[in-house]
Amino acid sequence: MPSGQRAPGVGPLAIAAYCGTNRGTDPAYAGAAASLGRLLAERGIRLVYGGGRRGLMGVLADAALGGGGEVHGVITRALVGKEVAHRGLTELTVVETMHERKAAMADAADAFIMLPGGFGTLDEFFEALTWTQLGIHAKPCGILDVAGYFAPLTKMLDTATREGFVVPAHREMVITESEPGPLLGKLISWTPVIAGKWTDG
Repeated sequence: MPSGQRAPGVGPLAIAAYCGTNRGTDPAYAGAAASLGRLLAERGIRLVYGGGRRGLMGVLADAALGGGGEVHGVITRALVGKEVAHRGLTELTVVETMHERKAAMADAADAFIMLPGGFGTLDEFFEALTWTQLGIHAKPCGILDVAGYFAPLTKMLDTATREGFVVPAHREMVITESEPGPLLGKLISWTPVIAGKWTDG
């Protein structure tokens, strides 16, 4: 499991982004991925992502590279074998398992952003979020809610909080914005939350 504490008040030097290997049906998804990639490059923030060349992953990486940014991909050997690896990255790390991939990305990043995606996107983001919740690392987690894609998810998080499964301080850890700029600003200014996980003694 990853470890490490982010110094308070210090902005991220590297951000791990989780997003789909497809582009989705709304062109706004790819537009937001490209905007985020360009913004990270402009701010001198290294992008860490899943190493693929397809879908939103490829759009994000290409935009960051096109803006002169550094991009570190982490991919499993099996996916490289299926020829989905991006071959033009600053750095490409090949690991054996998905568990190793998630841990390597978390170790390499100072913060996490989830863009639209499917099962894998949700899995990776919520594992990183849980590690922040448990104090395994002290790194902010943000959702880029493009065109309301994550509205049902954020509603579910509100329900989980209302019903006593998530403490309010932990619900507030999930930073949600519809534009890359404001989201990045909140990730930079974030300070760790100190709260117990349990709601009922």
